Amino acid sequence: MSTDTSPATSQPATEAETAEPGGTRADAWRGVFADDVSDRIDTGDRIRFTGGSGQLLRELLRPYRAAIWVLLAVVVLENAARLAIPYLVKVGIDSGIPPIRERDDLGPLLTVVGAVLLATVVQAVTRQLFLLRSGRIGQELLYQLRRRVFRHLQRLSPAFHDEYTSGRVIARQTSDIDAIDEMLDSGFDGLISAALTLVGTAVILLFLDLRLGLVVLLCGPFLFAITRWFRRASARNYRVAREKVALLIVHYVESLGGIRAVQAFRREPRDLEILDVLNDDNRKANLAAFRLVAWFMPGVRLIGNVTIAVVLVYGGYRAAQGEVTVGVLAAFLLYLRRFFEPMMEISQFLNTFQSASAALEKLAGVLREEPSVPEPVEPKPLGATGDGAGELRFDGVRFSYVEGRDVLPGLDLTVPAGQTIALVGTTGAGKTTLAKLATRFYDPVEGRVLLDGVDLRDLASDDLRSRVVMVTQENYLFSGSVADNIRFGRPEATQDDVEAAARALGAHELIMALPEGYDTQVANRGGRLSAGQRQLVAFARAFLADPAVLILDEATSSLDIPSERLVQQALRTVLADRTAVIIAHRLSTVAIADRVLVMAHGDVVEDGSPADLVGSGQGHFSDLHRAWLDSLA
Repeated sequence: MSTDTSPATSQPATEAETAEPGGTRADAWRGVFADDVSDRIDTGDRIRFTGGSGQLLRELLRPYRAAIWVLLAVVVLENAARLAIPYLVKVGIDSGIPPIRERDDLGPLLTVVGAVLLATVVQAVTRQLFLLRSGRIGQELLYQLRRRVFRHLQRLSPAFHDEYTSGRVIARQTSDIDAIDEMLDSGFDGLISAALTLVGTAVILLFLDLRLGLVVLLCGPFLFAITRWFRRASARNYRVAREKVALLIVHYVESLGGIRAVQAFRREPRDLEILDVLNDDNRKANLAAFRLVAWFMPGVRLIGNVTIAVVLVYGGYRAAQGEVTVGVLAAFLLYLRRFFEPMMEISQFLNTFQSASAALEKLAGVLREEPSVPEPVEPKPLGATGDGAGELRFDGVRFSYVEGRDVLPGLDLTVPAGQTIALVGTTGAGKTTLAKLATRFYDPVEGRVLLDGVDLRDLASDDLRSRVVMVTQENYLFSGSVADNIRFGRPEATQDDVEAAARALGAHELIMALPEGYDTQVANRGGRLSAGQRQLVAFARAFLADPAVLILDEATSSLDIPSERLVQQALRTVLADRTAVIIAHRLSTVAIADRVLVMAHGDVVEDGSPADLVGSGQGHFSDLHRAWLDSLA
């Protein structure tokens, strides 16, 4: 396999390197994994993702401003109907019962009962309307958010995805979105209702009896203090909780995504040990959240019960003195319960809000990421495909993954249209880097890469992707049928087109030998196909796309000898009249090239046809060819 220097990724150190004297293996792994995955997550999330959640939420809610105002009006009406019931009870006691005693007149009481029933109906109808409309808005918002994040992740350059693990991507699209979903489902509803209830109840209490109302408001500073403490503590806790669950998801994805390697190297116990550490950290973070709630909710309840007791004693004394009516006292006690119940709802909202806020920070950080290979402001067009299309030129290209360590120190190279070149050299020579620059996975630090005389930075990505296609040794296949994977680059291709591409590669018979032919499901990452079959499908996919420039990066490394011979026969036909760059160690693959470039330390040290380089009897390629012949003997 030919690879180049790539952005460094930290690896877990050995236990001997991390375990402190007297420490447990779990403590050692906690340190190891904190240095490894946690650093990768925190660097991306905690530093770059600070703030932005409020702005993102406002942007998401902006299209629904009119609907939100309607919902607010509905909530106000619902809470007004709900708050009217205790007051109607007071009216019924003070104004409805005396007429019955005095003259057997049920009219006033029945009027009050009718008003209570009306308020109940209004409350039920407005509640249903609110749930239906808010649920629709919430799901629309989540739909747009998922789409926006996914589309942005697609736009970001491979350099971003090299550093940002797939587990973190999944965490953004699953657990973080779920946290926002939970807030939208119940959080805002609870907050709005609680706020309206608190304000409305306070006003009504002061209206019913000013002195009793002032007694109730004396609890305000205590409620404010405990709520402020809970809000700040839970904000910190939920940021930690989001980080811990992201670490868990990263470990799940990496361990199960590489399950074959895990089982082959008998790493299951060690991965389980890492999971135990991360799972324990996640459990502790969530227990800390429960402890906060366990202090906050009883604290609010204590303040509420003490206030009710004081009001009952003081109000009872004043009722005995005739200063307040029994109806006022009864309504006061009913309203008091409604006054403190919203604090429970606020605590629940703070839980969901802090979790959603932490999730929004992560998502906002992703959305603020800019592609390292941005789209041109005014893209330049390429000429129509035909003679002369596909010339690839590197003009003074300097590139480095790490500043100060050039992989390509200043490459000048021209690949004429229709020419097939092969790149050979030791690992780290710059071969794959050259391919990545040609496909514009990265941009040069200095110099230009040109396709048919146009700088790749001036080409729209659609134009570039339609002209330059890269086939790697990974040969990633997606869930679906073999035919679906072949037409991946041309979804509109017919079945005849798909079969024609497979026939050109000599893969048709192999595919037809599968259980369902072209309709065979490849399963996860092509798990039902052999390595050679996956590679042939990937070739067919690239050939069907019909690019002007085709880059093969160790694309035949997994083929067995019979399959390789089939591909060798097909490649000569398929690569005709097409610019091709072949990166390979197998000299049988290199032999079909018009020109061979031997690279070392980012420079071309040998350049010529395979026959000329072998015939010279000296040089790196000649030595490789001689060693290859010896291996065959």
